[in-house]
Amino acid sequence: MRSVAALCLAIALSACGAPPSGPEAARRVPTATDLLPLPPMKTFGAPRVNAPMASNTAITRDFLELAFQMESGRRLPILTRFEGPITLRVTGTVPAVARADVARLIGRLRNEAGIDVTQVPSDRAASITVEFLPRKRMQALVPQAACFVVPRLTSWDEYRRSRRGPAVDWTTLETRTRAAVFVPSDTPPQEIRDCLHEEIAQALGPLNDLYRLPDSVFNDDNFHNVLTGFDMLILRAYYAPELSSGMSMEEVAMRLPGILSRINPRGGRAGYAPPEPTPHAFVEAIETALGPHAGASRRKSAALKAVAIAEAEGWHDARAGFAWFALGRLSLGSRLDTALEAFLKARRIYGSGSGMEVQAAHVDMQLAAFALSAGHAEDAEAITLRALPAVADAENAALLATLMLIRAEALEAQGRASEARAVRLDALGWARYGFGGEADIRRRVSEIAALSPANRTRVP
Repeated sequence: MRSVAALCLAIALSACGAPPSGPEAARRVPTATDLLPLPPMKTFGAPRVNAPMASNTAITRDFLELAFQMESGRRLPILTRFEGPITLRVTGTVPAVARADVARLIGRLRNEAGIDVTQVPSDRAASITVEFLPRKRMQALVPQAACFVVPRLTSWDEYRRSRRGPAVDWTTLETRTRAAVFVPSDTPPQEIRDCLHEEIAQALGPLNDLYRLPDSVFNDDNFHNVLTGFDMLILRAYYAPELSSGMSMEEVAMRLPGILSRINPRGGRAGYAPPEPTPHAFVEAIETALGPHAGASRRKSAALKAVAIAEAEGWHDARAGFAWFALGRLSLGSRLDTALEAFLKARRIYGSGSGMEVQAAHVDMQLAAFALSAGHAEDAEAITLRALPAVADAENAALLATLMLIRAEALEAQGRASEARAVRLDALGWARYGFGGEADIRRRVSEIAALSPANRTRVP
């Protein structure tokens, strides 16, 4: 289930490098930017997918933990998957861009994961039903979900009737025959696409998320928005002919080394070793820090606890970086010095090894905002340029637009107005995919422009 809190973390901008408050509070100066017409929406072309970097030994352990445990911690007694050809249909009020994203995803699943999945018309029975419905209607029953998947069902009406019964219990499955994915129809295109990737992948395979995975959507940090090379390898192994529904963990574990040797030969020659398991206390601390139920003080305390656990465990991996990143985000509204220190530590961790470029780019967005707000336009531009390639590869249009808008303000502050205008127009095209509606886009543009000292005036 993709949570609202995690999505907000991924694209929250209003607090990034907040301008000063008090007697000299920032006031946005309207500019010609506010009057620019929005260009056509930009979308991504052929994906640039990196091969997984982990050793097959590490991937074996990841696979078993992903396949035989749920996010809640409940164990799954057997492997379950669809047997034979898989069909998929979309129903409800389907946004036009979502139709293209569904087709693109199916193509990737066929080509990269080797899964025999085909889209069929909406009036035909299908293995997987993707139903689009208004967010408000969906969250009336599941308030914290941005989107989610359930087994055995084919419609929202069925879910309303069966949501408290055994039909939606994954642990009772013996094989997968039907699944329903519920996606809001009235959210930005990128959020819809992200839901499609994560929830359809879970309908097909793993139901768990692991904080230790640096290059996967099967991670609650939500830094990755589309299925990665690692994810496609996991799905390819899931549907390997050597496996079948009903196998125990021990049976799957016996077959995995041979499967991975066949489909990922490079994993037998190189790659990092399996990291230590993540203590439940760390997961609980992160969930409290970023969840919707705790107050500000408790959330920050939870982030500090996550940092303390990471340091006590001696981690220098994605988990440690995420703990510092969470602390930085939660400190923006109160202690900018703490936030900056936390982001710098997160950036050092994410930049210490390959495979965490997207995470580093998220931190760079925060650091670029700090630099712009402090009047260091050249530094802000350099930081955005460092981050942009990884963000484009990860197909994160919201973050791409944000970085480009920060860069545009930095160029403007250096007197490079024509360059700034070109970058800003490009950013607006990506913003249409990342943020959706015109009002939301213009609000984001205004928030970022307000970071620049050139766009602030002294409040009387």
